Amino acid sequence: MDIVTGVGVLDKAAHVLRAVAERPLSLQGLQAATDLPRATAHRLAVALEAHGLLRRDDDGRFDLGPEVASLGRIASERFPLAGLALPVLEKLRDDTGESAQVFVREGAQRRCVLSLQSPHALRWIVPEGVLFPLELGSAGKVLLGETARECVQSVEEREPGVASVSAPVFGADGAVIAAVSVSGPIERLTRRPDERFGAQVALAAAEIASLLGTAG
Repeated sequence: MDIVTGVGVLDKAAHVLRAVAERPLSLQGLQAATDLPRATAHRLAVALEAHGLLRRDDDGRFDLGPEVASLGRIASERFPLAGLALPVLEKLRDDTGESAQVFVREGAQRRCVLSLQSPHALRWIVPEGVLFPLELGSAGKVLLGETARECVQSVEEREPGVASVSAPVFGADGAVIAAVSVSGPIERLTRRPDERFGAQVALAAAEIASLLGTAG
């Protein structure tokens, strides 16, 4: 389990929620998915259930609860990044023919808040909600602010055979608030994905920034 905050019970509870977000889990499945002791997994799941963050489905498995949906709606209203970015990302995916994502920084990691898959059979799939390390991949470098360039590329940094190119989405104060990425197999993106799709990714990032400014 990744230690994110140093507050053990909070990190474990978040770990449980993320495991259940992938699919409903029995207690045994939850223990296996989180690598937590059975008693700890059960105690946390029951506590999260009491807060409405988890619920039991008809088969008795733990699933996401109604409070998660409620909080998600509020978060979307207050930070409408995914909703505003969707049409821009759809165009980017259609124009490039490759998978496209939007990432935001979350502590020492980056979370995918929007992901659209390439129509190709051979493609790079990034599940929405997944957490990746900041130090690997083009989106991570963008969110770390390691470069002032319009776009950053990554070739086989996190996964063999995969390349990506990302560009920053700037807020009104000039801070990087998100990264837009296109990713896929090297066979199509080549070892210079910045030259292949960098301009399109940078344009999409600028369009999303403009929409966020309008929404604000």
